[in-house]
Amino acid sequence: MDPSFRVLLVCTGNICRSAFAERLGRAWVDETLGEGASRLQLSSAGTRAVVGSGMHPDTALVLAGYGADSGNFRARQLTADHLADADLVLTMTRAHRRDVLSLAPRGLGRTFTLREAGALLDFVDGGSERGEGDHAARARGLVAALAEARSRRPAAGDDDVPDPINQPLETHSEAGQLIVDALLPLLRRLAGAS
Repeated sequence: MDPSFRVLLVCTGNICRSAFAERLGRAWVDETLGEGASRLQLSSAGTRAVVGSGMHPDTALVLAGYGADSGNFRARQLTADHLADADLVLTMTRAHRRDVLSLAPRGLGRTFTLREAGALLDFVDGGSERGEGDHAARARGLVAALAEARSRRPAAGDDDVPDPINQPLETHSEAGQLIVDALLPLLRRLAGAS
């Protein structure tokens, strides 16, 4: 079995939110895990991707403010194969989650909005990812605990990261902050499974 744990980030065009999350997450993982970074892989795709396009310039500017680089990023269209390969699917909105589940209905237990998954960490004790097996098995244990915790979380007002496309730079910055606030604590827990 593959020893890496794979996170797939999904938005609409794959040029703003999911692209930002992928590149920010990769930078964090590389810095935090060093030589072990390959154990935690991040990728992204869009439900209606602007295939082959680079990251939106305003999103890339916000990303640079967090010390990460958009590099040679290219948008790609979400496929059922991407979903089958992912251990955890994080969508930017509830509508994206519905789109993902229409392609992969059996993926409910590993598909969350990013903000939902971040909030569910409060309902999962730190022991869920500290068990038997390799890093990937322990990280999958955290995902299973997040899925189980859904029933204990009160109904949320808004689990979406709003789309900043065709909006001012401040909107890209706000979306970036929402992503940072949810993604980094989740990556810390997944990395802790190491």
